[in-house]
Amino acid sequence: MNIRNIAICLIEHQGKIFVAEGVDEVKNETFYRPLGGGIEFGETAQQTVIREFQEEMQTEIEVGSYLTTFENLFTFNGIAGHQIVLLLSAKFKDKQIYQQDNIQCNEEGTSFIAKWVNIEDFLNGKKILYPSGIVEYLKHQAPIHELG
Repeated sequence: MNIRNIAICLIEHQGKIFVAEGVDEVKNETFYRPLGGGIEFGETAQQTVIREFQEEMQTEIEVGSYLTTFENLFTFNGIAGHQIVLLLSAKFKDKQIYQQDNIQCNEEGTSFIAKWVNIEDFLNGKKILYPSGIVEYLKHQAPIHELG
């Protein structure tokens, strides 16, 4: 197994963040995760998130600032994983996305739902946000400011 480098985006709007909904069948657990993905050789973290949003949502984002990097050791559907996560801020170029509750997305032929979820639900443990390093980041940082 290899360590995977990924870049993901925190997109915040009115106290909510934009996340994909997922299910770990082994843990019988619903969780949420910001969109993004694996960094390809020769690609920057910014290029990665721009490409991932184009592939999964057919939409464009404007990447904001670098927020943090952390290590993520996890198990998903019974399989161990290890990631180095680069967390970036961003905003949608299409302002209509901010008004939609649920958005149908597609990753390599697999459909999933992305939605706006209250940050507070993750901070108080009502909902699960992965990678877990994001919750720790949010607990110790000033609020994410929306990009103008």
